[in-house]
Amino acid sequence: MKDILYFLRQLCVNNNREWFDANRSIYKKRKDEFEIIIAGLISKIAEFDPSIAHLEVKDCTYRINRDTRFSNDKTPYKNHFGAFIAPGGKKACTGGYYFHIEPDSSLIAGGIYMPPSDVLLKLRTMIYENPKEFISIIEKPEFVRLFGEIDGEKLIAAPRGFSKTFEHIDLLKYKSYTVMSKISDESIENDDVIAIALERFRIMRDYNIFLNKAL
Repeated sequence: MKDILYFLRQLCVNNNREWFDANRSIYKKRKDEFEIIIAGLISKIAEFDPSIAHLEVKDCTYRINRDTRFSNDKTPYKNHFGAFIAPGGKKACTGGYYFHIEPDSSLIAGGIYMPPSDVLLKLRTMIYENPKEFISIIEKPEFVRLFGEIDGEKLIAAPRGFSKTFEHIDLLKYKSYTVMSKISDESIENDDVIAIALERFRIMRDYNIFLNKAL
């Protein structure tokens, strides 16, 4: 894992095609190492969440090339390796387990990020109809200890179609239903990150299952 982080540090300061082409063989080695890690995570997560057991590594990992067409940042490569292990794979709008390695910004995350309006309505309706179940998940001490609150932007007012007098209206205002916790570079360099990731993924399992029941 240390070698992956070192490569990404080098990429951060040499984010250009000339450097990348000269170091492509190293990139392929680091990419292969990352994919082995993801294969192991899929296998271990499937032990407590069988909904992802069918996935292959290619279903979960992302290309390192950036899409710069609509961005002011024209650097050609991402400065991280990431994988989203979710039912249906990385392109599906389902709750899952996200693993992200980036110098000084590595993280573990889960849930559903910026769902389209029809999916968001289903999620809000699920929470509206089952608030006690949802609250019992997100207020578990171990969940709060690792993830704090749901992460992301919120509406100012109650979402359309829901009463503003609903006791837990704040839970319906989120635009995403994601949770996140950071991982230190030291943990990655000491190869502690796999154990850390699995602990946090196991704790977010009930959260993902609740969200996916809405879909």
